[in-house]
Amino acid sequence: MHKRILYAGAAVVTLLAGCQTSKPAASATTAATAVGPVVETLGDYPVPANEFAYVYRKNNSSAPDYGTRQSVTDYLDLYTNFRLKVLEAEKRGLDTTQAFRRELDGYRQQLAQPYLTEKSVTDQLVREAYDRMSQEVNASHILVRVAPDATPQDTLAAYQKIEQLRKQALAGEDFGQLARANSEDPSAKENGGKLGYFTAMQMVYPFESAAYKTPVGQVSQPVRTRFGYHIIKVNDKRAAQGEIKVAHLMIRMNANAAKSDSLTAKKKIDELYSRLKKGENWDKLVAQFSEDAGSAANGGELPPFGTGRMIPSFEEAAFKLQKPGDLSAPVQTPYGWHVIKLIEKQPLAKFADLEAGLKSKVAKDSRSELNKAAFLKRVRQEDQFVEVPAAKTYAFSKADTALVAGRFKYTAPAAATGKPAKGAGNDNSALFTIKGKPYTVKDFLTYAQQNQRPRTGAQPSFAMQQLYDQYVEQSLTDFEKNSLETKYEDYRMLVKEYRDGILLFQLMDEKVWSKAIEDTVGLKKYFAENQAKYQWDQRVQGSVVSAATPALLSRVQKELKGGRFPVTRNVPKTAAFRPNSAVFSKTGALALQEVAKRMLQDTLARVTLTGRVKKGEKASLAAARADSAARYLRTRGGVPARRIGKAVQKATADSQVQIALTTANPAAIEAEMNEQNPLSVQISQRIFQKGDNKVMDELMSKGPGTYNVQKDGRYYAVTIDKTLPAGPKTLAEARGQATSDYQTYLEKEWIAQMRAARPVKVNEAEVNKLVTK
Repeated sequence: MHKRILYAGAAVVTLLAGCQTSKPAASATTAATAVGPVVETLGDYPVPANEFAYVYRKNNSSAPDYGTRQSVTDYLDLYTNFRLKVLEAEKRGLDTTQAFRRELDGYRQQLAQPYLTEKSVTDQLVREAYDRMSQEVNASHILVRVAPDATPQDTLAAYQKIEQLRKQALAGEDFGQLARANSEDPSAKENGGKLGYFTAMQMVYPFESAAYKTPVGQVSQPVRTRFGYHIIKVNDKRAAQGEIKVAHLMIRMNANAAKSDSLTAKKKIDELYSRLKKGENWDKLVAQFSEDAGSAANGGELPPFGTGRMIPSFEEAAFKLQKPGDLSAPVQTPYGWHVIKLIEKQPLAKFADLEAGLKSKVAKDSRSELNKAAFLKRVRQEDQFVEVPAAKTYAFSKADTALVAGRFKYTAPAAATGKPAKGAGNDNSALFTIKGKPYTVKDFLTYAQQNQRPRTGAQPSFAMQQLYDQYVEQSLTDFEKNSLETKYEDYRMLVKEYRDGILLFQLMDEKVWSKAIEDTVGLKKYFAENQAKYQWDQRVQGSVVSAATPALLSRVQKELKGGRFPVTRNVPKTAAFRPNSAVFSKTGALALQEVAKRMLQDTLARVTLTGRVKKGEKASLAAARADSAARYLRTRGGVPARRIGKAVQKATADSQVQIALTTANPAAIEAEMNEQNPLSVQISQRIFQKGDNKVMDELMSKGPGTYNVQKDGRYYAVTIDKTLPAGPKTLAEARGQATSDYQTYLEKEWIAQMRAARPVKVNEAEVNKLVTK
């Protein structure tokens, strides 16, 4: 029950409305004729003035220039382009496809949700949740399970059992022992029913309410949730811990990482923690070494969080920090290792700041059942729900033991069987009406057959009542959904925006986005005509080596100068062979498998295999063993022959092939030199532009050469091999930007064509009505 939520940082996807070309919102089919004044005509298509006014207000009312002539005319220009695109999509029949209708229906269902609730009830529940968040409750519970739609007999039995347990608890029996022996919550056998501290929105609503209303040291009345009946003993209540803001330095480590990688990550975090404890600058180390790209550039800062919003190990360590600047020891989570720094502790945020988030949670929480009940009560009245008792009695007479077993079968009559007798009903009778629309007995019985399920031990009338309640609820909800566009202008306009947006997306993809990618001839022509826009600033080709000490820097430079360097870390040194044989042993095969794996990972690696024989063996075995090992790497390991070298060595102390792995990959130097200290060395070899590397930026103007500098406690060797002058980019180098620019060009050309085909005539009198300042 006590569910913790991992904080992962959420991305919010917004569908833009009005005249934006990403994916606007939408509604019913675009009208062919306007009712009332028009703000403009596009060819023979009239744009209703009230439609444009609505969209303009919605998307611009908070802008500083709202109501100015410039604002209105600029937006009308954008809206005109938007409407022309939608008209073109309709002309092509894109609004008639099955895929379009399916997508629009999905959005329509989402957009309807806020209109199928009771705002006053939501507001009350949101305020209650906020007030409870100022307190945390420590409680234990005992659960007796019973299904939400259990039969009256099963419900009574569960209630009697929980009531008896409550009496035992009130009589002084140990609550923990009662929980271990009787609770049907599986965790109770270990924790004695203890739930620890929790706050609002972390338990199902009826449970939460009972816990908050029960005084410390007392046991609640039985409370029913979707899990069953509970009794709750409140152990303690305390003021909420509030929220804290922290920063972290993270070294990533996959939960399933190899042991060697896990040890490397642990060494890195320990080294960084040691340096931080010695007083090194937090921001500098985070910027250089933290592997959380989203926070590293900002000193590792994370958004504020409270109880239950982080992974438990991270949260526990964070809340233990007392003063701003305090550091935690390295903490492990499924994502890696963290050092946490406390920035500040914050009290519970103001209601206005939390209101929107709480509303979203309330809609998904068990509290929503209260809202749902209030909504159904309202629409019963507004939509004039009228039940027909005689028809209901007739429908319920069809219930039998087959319904209880989940095998009820119903065949609707082919036609009406005549008028029912007074006080009776038949299959075609109206079971109830909603605003005069009849819902017949046969429709309900068909629903019952399709939605029945076994209800062991229930009476047929109880099973039928359950299905009837579901059918009434669904019918009222569906009727209200289908009435939304006539009842609420906001909903009607929003659906229209989504409709138009879906059409616009499809056509923009065809005419602009995909076309710019696929039209290689057009892209090349556009790029050639606009070459001046795609130019390189000055660049250099070279390398930047960073080391913790001058000695390490000198050693790295020496290794780099040689061009190839040995790789020994986690690489087998030999592959064993059987005596007097060119067949390797089992351990020899495992060694060669590891070498092949490393060589496939590092395409710059090469290996030299030296065959050896000991005294008493044939000298020819040395070459045969080297050949055998090389063949294994080629055929079983997939290593190209050009990356395998062979040699022989006679009369040695063993019968093995010696393995010497080398590489031209600078990452291998880093791995070797960082084995003891994971922050010893960093190497980067590539083409640098301004802004890629701060140290290189300072030396870029000096030209080719090697420059040793010290900066921020690190020692650098910067080599500039050659300067690449400013000049034109190739299409391959500028493809991303050129493609984007070409898309913009295609869109402008397309709009010009549509405006020519549908001349725009603006009704200035209606435009003037929107100019307020």
